[in-house]
Amino acid sequence: MAATKPDRLPGRHRRPPERQATYGEVLAIGEFRSLWLGQAMSLLGDQLAQVALAVLVYNRTQSPLATAAVYALTYLPPIIGGPLLAGLADRFPRRRVMLLCDLLRAGLVAIMAIPGTPFGVLCALVFLVVLLSAPFSAARAALLPEILEGDRYVMGSALQNMTNQAVQMLGFAAGGAVIAGLGPYRALALDCATFLASALILVAGVRRRAAPAVTDGNLPSMWTMTRAGARLVFGDRRLRTLVLFAWLCGFYVLPEGIAVPYAAELDDGRLPVPVISGLLMAAMPTGTVLGAFLFSRFVTPSGRLRAMGWMSMLTCAPLILCAMRPPLEIVLLLWILSGVGGAYQLAANAAFVQCVPPERRGQAFGLVQSGLLAAQGVGILIGGALAQELGPEPVVALAGAAGLSVAAVLAMTWTESRTEIIAKVRAV
Repeated sequence: MAATKPDRLPGRHRRPPERQATYGEVLAIGEFRSLWLGQAMSLLGDQLAQVALAVLVYNRTQSPLATAAVYALTYLPPIIGGPLLAGLADRFPRRRVMLLCDLLRAGLVAIMAIPGTPFGVLCALVFLVVLLSAPFSAARAALLPEILEGDRYVMGSALQNMTNQAVQMLGFAAGGAVIAGLGPYRALALDCATFLASALILVAGVRRRAAPAVTDGNLPSMWTMTRAGARLVFGDRRLRTLVLFAWLCGFYVLPEGIAVPYAAELDDGRLPVPVISGLLMAAMPTGTVLGAFLFSRFVTPSGRLRAMGWMSMLTCAPLILCAMRPPLEIVLLLWILSGVGGAYQLAANAAFVQCVPPERRGQAFGLVQSGLLAAQGVGILIGGALAQELGPEPVVALAGAAGLSVAAVLAMTWTESRTEIIAKVRAV
């Protein structure tokens, strides 16, 4: 009788398959549901408030410059105050920080909703409301890995990302109609209500936790914590590379900032320019939702880390083809494909969490978020200036080429750093 060949050689073991979390598993966690729902409500209110403020300021001043200035205030405070105020999420209990920020923002927006509020006061209130989003976002980002461990964190981040993109599209699309029915002041009052609802959800659904930083009673100054956070993030090659991956969005978000002049170039009489503008602005968020779902659902945790460099290049490469001045349908496909590649941010975020000590996450996330906003703002500003001289299509193509070059360098650097992080992911 012939001997049979053993299925495995002695001493060899197959690596067990990596466990992937599911959306249902993440949504079954009550604390995550509370964070998720509260964030969605607050973000929807903010989108309505942005449209309401634009209408309110323009109706009062009839000045495009004043309207743009108030909108710019939504970018400035986190860039300036984010690195300093984000440290509050590491000094005090994160749930408490989020609650106080929600209540303070509700009060400030309630004042904005009073008819006849002077323009200067309105600008100051907008600045303070957005400034308070920095410690709130830092506390929330630092709390999420404590609620969702391992691959659940990636799935939860993907679900939150898809929700945020969908809420933004819904808020901007429906904002005009809602404000036409309610008026700008009532829309601001609705935004105030969403902050109060978010606070109630946090009280009911998120449990108390102690402050993450253990001290001897002498709390370090905010400036000391900011410097320590900067040394932590930029002194580690792995973290430095991951931060640059996050800030790469400054290149591929640029097309959204010049979508209106791009739409004017594509106008062939079939669709009004505002409709083309809306389609262009919705293209990348649509791709991001699709990419986040596919990347989180069908790619293993270690596979995401390996694909991160290639995916980052995918965000920029399609934009180069805009130099050929394709028609609207092709432009939409290119921008959607760019948005799909943006799903690499999920892997970068998960790797960042693995590398940052839990008690320092608030400050670290705050620094990254501030740089993210700065990269977006600067990228759009430069893109607008260049589009004035060169036209929108060449500028989008140049942004894609420059971003692809940076992404390629980051991808090569990442291959030297990812092995240790992949080992950590597999061990979870």
